[in-house]
Amino acid sequence: MQELKVIYEDNHIIVVEKRPNVPSQADKTGDIDMLNIIKDYIKDKYNKPGNVYLGLVHRLDRPVGGVMVFAKTSKAAGRLSDQVREKTFKKKYLAVVDGKFQQGKGVLEDYLYKDERKNMSKVVNKDKKNAKLAKLDYEVLKYNEIKDLSLVRVNLHTGRHHQIRVQLSHFGHSIFGDQKYGTRGKGKQIALWAYELTIKHPITKEEMTFKDLPESIGTWCILK
Repeated sequence: MQELKVIYEDNHIIVVEKRPNVPSQADKTGDIDMLNIIKDYIKDKYNKPGNVYLGLVHRLDRPVGGVMVFAKTSKAAGRLSDQVREKTFKKKYLAVVDGKFQQGKGVLEDYLYKDERKNMSKVVNKDKKNAKLAKLDYEVLKYNEIKDLSLVRVNLHTGRHHQIRVQLSHFGHSIFGDQKYGTRGKGKQIALWAYELTIKHPITKEEMTFKDLPESIGTWCILK
């Protein structure tokens, strides 16, 4: 069974760390994915016969690691999905990006268009057909002058395809190791991590925040 880091678990939800390069759900590659890893974990831990229910309510891009929540019941899945739609489901990210920011904090608003054929998104004019508003805010936590790299915290207001990667790249600060939109770190692991997740528990209604920081190895050492 694939190793799984469980951050929190009860009868209704399970919060885990998604490792980089593991798909959130099964894709055409046939590689092991988070849904099936967690189903196997639940089946083994609780000795459950037959199929295990597990609801996917949000995703992380395949190369991105970090904290994810899955629903263990259909009621929990529905209520968490409602939070995603109502934008009360909050995700924060850490990213190592190219260059020095002129301002320590800011808000980025763009319109994004997803090219299904290339599986890429780009910033477009808001009048373009199927363009969707994308909004995030950022805060610079650290800058390394020698390496000309910045560590930033990103708070998503919308959940568009490849949003953080596209918007930061368009802004002139592409993410280190981003193979699709980046300018530096080709061949390296992307330095984007979903480190904080805040939800209302689908049953108790309690606001809960979960954090999962990246290991202090690899790309994340470049700012030391």
